[in-house]
Amino acid sequence: MVMVPPHTHSPIGFTRREAMQIGYSGLLGLGLPSLLKNRLLAQSGTSPKSIIIVFLTGAPSHHDTFDMKPEAPAEIRGEFKPTATTTAGLHVCEHLPKLAAIADKYAVVRSLSHKDNNHLMSTHYVLTGEWQPGGFFDKVASRTDWPNYSGGLAYIRPRNDGIPSGINLPTFLQSSTLTWPGQHAGALGPNFDPWQITKDPNKADFQVENLSLAPGLDLQRLESRQALVSQLNKQQDRLSETQVARRMTSEQELAYSILSSRKLARAFELKHEKVSLRDQYGRHTYGQSLLLARRLVEVGVPIVQVNMGAVQTWDNHGNIFKTLKDRLLPPTDQGVAALITDLDQRGMLDDTLVMMLGEFGRTPKINNKAGRDHWGPCFYALFAGAGVQGGQVIGKTDKHATYPSTHPYSPEDIGATVYSLLGIAPDTIVHDRFNRPMRLNQGEVINPLFTGRDV
Repeated sequence: MVMVPPHTHSPIGFTRREAMQIGYSGLLGLGLPSLLKNRLLAQSGTSPKSIIIVFLTGAPSHHDTFDMKPEAPAEIRGEFKPTATTTAGLHVCEHLPKLAAIADKYAVVRSLSHKDNNHLMSTHYVLTGEWQPGGFFDKVASRTDWPNYSGGLAYIRPRNDGIPSGINLPTFLQSSTLTWPGQHAGALGPNFDPWQITKDPNKADFQVENLSLAPGLDLQRLESRQALVSQLNKQQDRLSETQVARRMTSEQELAYSILSSRKLARAFELKHEKVSLRDQYGRHTYGQSLLLARRLVEVGVPIVQVNMGAVQTWDNHGNIFKTLKDRLLPPTDQGVAALITDLDQRGMLDDTLVMMLGEFGRTPKINNKAGRDHWGPCFYALFAGAGVQGGQVIGKTDKHATYPSTHPYSPEDIGATVYSLLGIAPDTIVHDRFNRPMRLNQGEVINPLFTGRDV
């Protein structure tokens, strides 16, 4: 075991706690590589990036958005026409004119692929970067799941400054009987879950009550109450040993720190934005949610996930062309283009990754209900910012966009890319609630995003 005196650092800069972790995990052959990599990443001079995940829940059709096949038969190509972009060789759907105009700011990966067609398991897969443990059809969220990205970040770099590691908004992915996995910290435990906001930022009365003090309760009184609660908690020695009590204590501390953080509360006050900018994002749920995401990143929230619709909104098994044209593509086009442009104009795009994707693609052949069905073997994602070289298409698909015809990238590779941008070595070893070791991620960074050289 590596021995380091209390309150000192080892010659290579490890704290006593980290050195002890190396010693104990060394018995299992784990720990040292991860700690070394994370320390080197932290000292590399490259600051960790923020991540905005634009999640198209239900899975968008790649054929009708960013991988159109105009030369294919009618039952494959569909009703939409392609339109040229600012990127040579990239044509997108005619109903995405604003994104077409800023294609030099983002890269499209067309060769994402996995082997699953189930919404729940695939959602877990792309939002955690790992296959759902014990996965089966419609396996709901549980504490055996892999942590989502903000859960992994919160575990590795916990904070107590009143700013959560992750916030999901404006919907929670849940039907009447099913709760989608991939929305929380899974096996790491509830202490590392992201905050969930389930109110529409486009509503005139939008506010998050949990971030407001009750009428007549000022900070001085809150601090007095906090001190009293702390004293009472210290007297509950036996109770404090239980998992429930530990969670209650941590949640009390988090609630207090957030209540006392005016900076975070102010981020939710969209009324402070210029009317013209709010209009640019669009006066709809999609646009105002994306604007809120930018404001949250601006005050230091490292990961914000914006769900574009309620659960399975993009699951268009029927009437897909009218639904996309009239309801889904216009607000997405307006909001995402405004987000990328806004981040760029504020000098934030270099430090913020915008990642837009769904859980899989759609079938090449249009079904008898004028829709497309689930298709895991081929789908796309859009990436902008955080060092991504815009104006490029990564990966190719066959003539019907059925399968990748070049190197396929997996959800594990998405996870490795996200964690690396967060300053975390993807192969970091974490421990679940029962102290069992888990390798955070098994993938490889999608390097062409940053090198501009597709494989």
